[in-house]
Amino acid sequence: MPKKPRSPTAAHHPAGAPTLIDVAKVAGVSPITVSRALHRPEVVSDKAREKVLAAVAQTGYVPNAQAGSLASNRSRLVAIFLPTIANSIFADTVQALMDRLTVAGYQTLLGLTGYSAEREEKLLEAVLGRRPDGIVLTGTLHTEASRLRLARAGVPVVEAWDLAEAPLDMLVGFSHEAVGQAIAEHLLAKGYQRFGIISVADPRGLRRCQAVQAALRAGGGGEAPLEAITPPATLEVGREGLRRLLARAQPPRVVVCSSDTIAQGVLAEAASRGLRVPQDLAVMGFGDLSSAAQVHPPLSTVRVDGGRIGEEVAKALLARFDGRDAGLPPVRIDTGFSLIDRAST
Repeated sequence: MPKKPRSPTAAHHPAGAPTLIDVAKVAGVSPITVSRALHRPEVVSDKAREKVLAAVAQTGYVPNAQAGSLASNRSRLVAIFLPTIANSIFADTVQALMDRLTVAGYQTLLGLTGYSAEREEKLLEAVLGRRPDGIVLTGTLHTEASRLRLARAGVPVVEAWDLAEAPLDMLVGFSHEAVGQAIAEHLLAKGYQRFGIISVADPRGLRRCQAVQAALRAGGGGEAPLEAITPPATLEVGREGLRRLLARAQPPRVVVCSSDTIAQGVLAEAASRGLRVPQDLAVMGFGDLSSAAQVHPPLSTVRVDGGRIGEEVAKALLARFDGRDAGLPPVRIDTGFSLIDRAST
């Protein structure tokens, strides 16, 4: 005897699988409250949400995210594009952003661009097919095809970790040129001469380093040779960069690095050669990673508030999703930076 076809409902809810109504009964609330607590937690009280989450844990209920997105015409998905996860310079930003979005009922999808605008273009093509509610891009350098595609898609976009005169939409970050100028002026004021620079071929890192070069020339610091090495930033990049600089006819007295990871490689290479830091060679990093204050000697660097960047990006997206920014100018936030002077300079 042929089996009776399963209904679409049965396909999504196998026998014995808990339903939203089961969760509502256990929590002692209405099914609509359960739905709101799971998909729009900001509109229910903390007490109601705690009851629902406890009931979900007790029953083992798995929400049907696809059904919820069809009903609201939202995917509840935010795509985040990063250059790399090989070092932790973006960790605070991503953690704060994901935490805030998760509490608001959104899922996140990470894409890695490898510092390439062309790779970002291909990722956008793939991700836009999933109809994300929002997209977070690292930096403001994009291909013309990416700009056109995003403009046509009408998806809210936040460019992070940078500033620009003409952003795509919303913008949260800081000026890399201002960072480079501040580093050069700070080190010149301390009396340093004979500079060298090490960076990976990252557009933002190179802009910082080029700003260092320009400020040194303007301030009487002369020319600073730049060693640009293939990303990602690693300790070996720092070691190789210092080997190249020391092989020059006039080796540097102070090395500026595009990241703390590279700077720590410079410290390692200097130690292996018996160079004293800062007496023989001063070293400046960027990012103020958690390890920067713990290496020997503690690393001078530039602190960027990555956690605040993530928070501001999330706030901007959620306001756009809920229509709370209607009639207001697009978000433009300069989160700034600070110089941290430690023993390496």
